[in-house]
Amino acid sequence: MAASNLVKTVTKFIPPLSNALHKGQAGRIAVIGGSEDYTGAPYFASISSLKMGADLCHVFCEKNAGLVIKSYSPELMVHPYLRNSDSIGIDLKNQDRVEAEINKIVERVTSMFPRLHVLVVGPGLSRDEIMIETTKRVIVKAKENGMPLVIDADGLYLVQKNPDIIRGYPLAVLTPNANEFTRLCESVNVPCGKEYRDDVALKLSQAFGNVTILQKGSRDIISNGKEVLICDAEGSPRRCGGQGDLLSGACATFLAWGKNYEAKAWEYVIDYVPYLYVYKFDHFTGTRQIQILTTTFKSAFLCSQHGLLPY
Repeated sequence: MAASNLVKTVTKFIPPLSNALHKGQAGRIAVIGGSEDYTGAPYFASISSLKMGADLCHVFCEKNAGLVIKSYSPELMVHPYLRNSDSIGIDLKNQDRVEAEINKIVERVTSMFPRLHVLVVGPGLSRDEIMIETTKRVIVKAKENGMPLVIDADGLYLVQKNPDIIRGYPLAVLTPNANEFTRLCESVNVPCGKEYRDDVALKLSQAFGNVTILQKGSRDIISNGKEVLICDAEGSPRRCGGQGDLLSGACATFLAWGKNYEAKAWEYVIDYVPYLYVYKFDHFTGTRQIQILTTTFKSAFLCSQHGLLPY
């Protein structure tokens, strides 16, 4: 698809600035992540979703990360419900009590699903066993509710170790960098050499049952296992931490717009766009939001050069 046609198609999914809409219809996002050592990543993902145009964003984080993330912005609704191996306050050898506590946390998080459109999984999550197990169960519940998922960072580690958790779920978008992409390929036995081949993302998507793969790199490759789109817009050569988190939040906003567009939360008087399956919406908008962010990063780099930071 030509870039001009892509922009024209995706533009129709963007909610109009209209007095007829109410708070939340332009997107209600949640980020599950954030631990004592990693508080910046969930902030970048969540604030990016808001700056892209979502109305509301929640962050479900570990207990010791809550106050820190709250201090970053009053616009975020921060829920320090998660626990790690230290903060859970239970002897990990007592499996029955640990199970009960994890289930309690999962119930508390998922009770808010009716208020949400999209879930971002992984920024700052950490690889703590209690955090990972809790998140696995949250993902299962999100799938049961038909909720689109954007999975990045430690969420990709979770998928790498448990490929079946998202296999065959077309509402999942995985956003791996080069190393994460290689490890995902290895987890499902997809050959992935050093050469930069466009079809590897397609094969990886197929191996996961046609989830959307957004492979980040010098060229960004997006595939749903049926088609491949490439974004070769020039971005910033400064590869500072946090840019992937911004991308995951932006993806979530586009997915929320697509979900609400399909639910006819708003109408355009311009040409009607035929119904597009969500996998195709993910596919189109993954390319468009990559174009937006790479152009933004390039502009920021021209201003700041080596001093570029993702905020």
